[in-house]
Amino acid sequence: MRKLITGLLAAGFIAAAGLAAHAADTKTIAVSIPAADHGWTGGVVYHAQEEAKALEARYPGLKVVVKTSPDGASQANALEDLTTQGIDALVTLPHNSDELTDPLKAVKAKGIFVTVVDRALREPIQDLYVAGNNPALGTVSAAYVKEKLGGKGDIVVIRGLPIVIDEQRVNAFNEGLKGSDVKVIDSQFGNWSRDDAFKVMQDFLTKHPKIDAVWCQDDDMALGVLEAIKQANRSDIKFVVGGAGMKDMVKKVMDGDSMIPVDVLYPPAMVAVAMDLTAAHLYDKLPVRGNYILDATLVTKENAKDFYYPDSPF
Repeated sequence: MRKLITGLLAAGFIAAAGLAAHAADTKTIAVSIPAADHGWTGGVVYHAQEEAKALEARYPGLKVVVKTSPDGASQANALEDLTTQGIDALVTLPHNSDELTDPLKAVKAKGIFVTVVDRALREPIQDLYVAGNNPALGTVSAAYVKEKLGGKGDIVVIRGLPIVIDEQRVNAFNEGLKGSDVKVIDSQFGNWSRDDAFKVMQDFLTKHPKIDAVWCQDDDMALGVLEAIKQANRSDIKFVVGGAGMKDMVKKVMDGDSMIPVDVLYPPAMVAVAMDLTAAHLYDKLPVRGNYILDATLVTKENAKDFYYPDSPF
């Protein structure tokens, strides 16, 4: 018993010493992300703010600054301001890959550890990249569409923004349709916006008297698509496949909604993973450089309960 008590005391002193070392080792992580302009980015902001509090509690010497920006130009200015104030690491989800590449090069040139989340840069200048599996999101969606339509049908596609991850998703989706008679009869950008996707879908419905299914890259856009279909009173469209894991969409899957039979995960909580890994690099000296890619899980009625979080903002 005496040895056990001695061991526990020693472990306690070691843990206390570790906390003291962390407290003495003051560092700052800046988190630069888009403002909550739609549901998914709203989820990103929520998870970033929650993880900032958790990390500051875990590492007493750490300060986490979360800065949101409404557009790419504002985010570039925010990056300059943050680096001028002095930071040890940056976690950023770029508004636009092209617009943010040069500002991020400037940050990296100052010796700051850079973690990029979700929207890949044209040049891989970052130390760490954390994202959902964008090609797999397209591949998984295409496989389901092919199977559900029996290998034949006319579909429309609503893309996100003209950036790298959109290309990755669409290229993989198109590749996944090869060998079938499923044809993409129209495709437009919906800017990951519910309102924009609603307008795009209205245009598709006007142009095309027969549409078998819709693939869009985002659950917010899928909601806009559903509303356009409802207002047009179209019954030819069999189903819509979105992506991200929005709680409203997962609930539809769980409830057996025929128009939303599945969803594909691309969780906004990935920003928290990125922040956690970045802090682990700074304080625990863990080898976190490289790519950290989350799975693009197909959410079905059978497993939807495992991905439904009713208290989440997204």
